[in-house]
Amino acid sequence: MAQLLAVVGGGDLGTHAVLAGEALRKAATRLGQALDLELRGKGVGGNPLAESAIARGDSVLLIGEGDLGEDRFGTMRRARIAIDDVLTDAHSVLDRFLAGSDTAPEEGGRKRIVAITSCPTGIAHTFMAAEGIQAAAQALGHEVRVETQGSVGARDALTAAEIAAADIVLIAADTGVDRARFAGKRLYATSTKAAIRDGKGLIATALAEAQVQATDAAKDDGPARPAAAENRPGAYKHLMTGVSFMLPFVVAGGLLIALAFAFGGIDAMKPENAGTFGYALGEIGAKAAFALIVPALAGYIAYSIADRPGIAPGMIGGMLAANLQAGFLGGIAAGFIAGYATRFLNRHITLHRNLEGLKPVLILPLLATTITGLMMIYVVGVPVAAILAGLTDWLKGMQGASALVLGLVLGGMMAVDMGGPINKAAYASAAALLSSGVDAPMAAVMLGGMTPPLGIALATRLFPNRFSKPEREAGGAAAVLGAAFITEGAIPFAAADPLRVIPSMVAGSAVAGAIALSAGVTLKVPHGGLFVLPIPNAVTNPPWAVIALVAGTIVTGLMVGLLKKRTA
Repeated sequence: MAQLLAVVGGGDLGTHAVLAGEALRKAATRLGQALDLELRGKGVGGNPLAESAIARGDSVLLIGEGDLGEDRFGTMRRARIAIDDVLTDAHSVLDRFLAGSDTAPEEGGRKRIVAITSCPTGIAHTFMAAEGIQAAAQALGHEVRVETQGSVGARDALTAAEIAAADIVLIAADTGVDRARFAGKRLYATSTKAAIRDGKGLIATALAEAQVQATDAAKDDGPARPAAAENRPGAYKHLMTGVSFMLPFVVAGGLLIALAFAFGGIDAMKPENAGTFGYALGEIGAKAAFALIVPALAGYIAYSIADRPGIAPGMIGGMLAANLQAGFLGGIAAGFIAGYATRFLNRHITLHRNLEGLKPVLILPLLATTITGLMMIYVVGVPVAAILAGLTDWLKGMQGASALVLGLVLGGMMAVDMGGPINKAAYASAAALLSSGVDAPMAAVMLGGMTPPLGIALATRLFPNRFSKPEREAGGAAAVLGAAFITEGAIPFAAADPLRVIPSMVAGSAVAGAIALSAGVTLKVPHGGLFVLPIPNAVTNPPWAVIALVAGTIVTGLMVGLLKKRTA
């Protein structure tokens, strides 16, 4: 068989060269075509074509722009191809070239893509991932429809007709997504970060590696979810799914309790005030919304693991955790026990097809709930309750150095990856602690999360010569996002200069968190940013909250300005 050569030039986008080369290599393997490959571009290289490979080659593909060393190939048959065409459909490009036809993309290379994006809080990452997929698909010449599953539910929901007509389903989510409606479709799953950072590369990888979704939606981690497709650990994703469903209960309950104190005073929820408006709000917030926090957390962790059959065992286990005083830690344990127990039973219990309908409504709820309940009562409940009680007492009694250190750690974590696993770990922990009546960590987390975009916005005003014109214009948007506690507003600036910007943001956020906890600032709701400050009793010690935020913003702004180089 003839030997094919290829040189891929990515210019400043070295990652695209790597992705295009990998797509081409896989296409050649499928076709049984021998291929020698050379990559050129920023951050790649070091693998030039050997003289012996050039000597035995009879044709060459020159992919991308820039100097590809074309003079080496003499009179060899060659074709110039855009790198986007290879990312779109490497198989078709290679097939046409080997057949001796024009390598321009055909209309048949245009794919129909449907996608879903979702993140734990359902705010910034959900929509940034959607924009990344839409922009990449349009640039590559594909049709795309994206459904966002945010904190207000699904928007732009995919229709059955759109799903049926799609060539591929792409899920970019950090939470569990119900895949039952995609049975029989080619599906690829990954995180929101992959869509935000490199939409084109994600689409190229998805087109090459997507696998058919199993008809049984419960087989959620089977062949339809390639191991390389999801870069977050399974336990993390399941926990974040539970947190995302828990948050509305925390927000509603916390604000209602604050409003109860606003209307009825600090004693609004005492029995002697029964019948008053403040007491009624307190009942709704504390005894209804807050009572459901742990069951919701546990139920939807189990849902992420075992799909719908896991919800009932998980919620019942979560209620037991709350009754046993095991709190959110017990709820997490109950969710994982219920989820994995349900999934195990679902896989290993086989019934006649006429009785299969009994599994989700009778057998799985009964057996999984029994297993989860007995584990919570006899094994998990008491030790976890003791651990939670000790943690709660320590957090409530924080003073001086312990408050300062915890504030530094929580605040700094919020700025390390701006919505990534470290950020979400700090946020999820603080939000869960609200259900146990510990509201100081939430203040450090929210103020630390607001600081990065606000600090960047300040730096663009104080040091305009350190930023390009588009970055200076984006500074205003970053300020708005920061005020609303959307840390992701700082991502573009961090991506452009991570070694200088990220340490600056971590320092500012750590300062904000440390001042907040040292000054005794607490926060009863897990979101809202500056917009929760006017709500009575939502924030204790608001002046120090503002001082902490201003101090952290100034530290980040000054450090960014001092560390960044001047623009040309």
